Amino acid sequence: MAALYDFGVIDRRRFLALSAAVLTVPVLGAAKIPVGLEMYSVREEFKRDPMGTVRAVAAMGYDGVEFYAPYFDWTIAQVQDMRKLLDELKIRCFSTHNGPKSFAPENIAKAIELNQALGSRYILLASAGKITSLESWKPTAELLSRASDVLKPHKLSTGYHNHQLEFIPLEGKRPIEYLAEHTPKSVALQLDLGTCVEAGSDPVVWIKQNAGRIKSMHLKDWSKADGYQALFGEGEVKWQPVLQAAETVGGIEYYLIEQEGSKYTPLETASKCLTAFRQLQKS
Repeated sequence: MAALYDFGVIDRRRFLALSAAVLTVPVLGAAKIPVGLEMYSVREEFKRDPMGTVRAVAAMGYDGVEFYAPYFDWTIAQVQDMRKLLDELKIRCFSTHNGPKSFAPENIAKAIELNQALGSRYILLASAGKITSLESWKPTAELLSRASDVLKPHKLSTGYHNHQLEFIPLEGKRPIEYLAEHTPKSVALQLDLGTCVEAGSDPVVWIKQNAGRIKSMHLKDWSKADGYQALFGEGEVKWQPVLQAAETVGGIEYYLIEQEGSKYTPLETASKCLTAFRQLQKS
């Protein structure tokens, strides 16, 4: 016997099927993925006052941070003081950005020590520099593969952060594809959205092609009018499908806001971007 509902007559079996379908639709942000700030976004403030800047970032509501290359020159005492502050503020260091020197045989032990002290889980290669042939990406792939093996016993992982260069084809193949194919799946592919979109690539397609490897993303927007000074949500990145892909198949563990400048101060910019991101999560 059909039951009568506000939306019309529908049999019980179909109603239950529709109800189940609604319950299984992915809800953006349902997994409560934490969001941090790449500290390069506030680099001048951070250079002048590291502790005060981290306090300001935590006060905005960020869940954590990603430190960039200068952290590698900190003493272990400085790192321990920063970790104490992070714990006090109840935020985390999710990862660090590094130059190739951090991965050199004579330096990798220091990188491990610093990252473990900070509580970081990922030692990421921020850039491979200017490379003009596909074959020249081989040393970078080998560096990441070796680093993955070295870091694993220490419960750390590595990964690569793209710029525009990696999404522009060389000899018929994008360098980022070469890196993905020539490194183990344990090597994370940290996706910078703004540069990916500027280079003309579809980030949703890339995420789906590399399911489980997009452990983190730089939530940086881009527009033809304002370049990377477009605030989060004000550029050309289609954020809803990107975040949904990241949360359903990408393997995302944390998000990172990154901004290269705007008409506002760096701290104001970081705050506005976080506000916009939180609003998107609720929509």
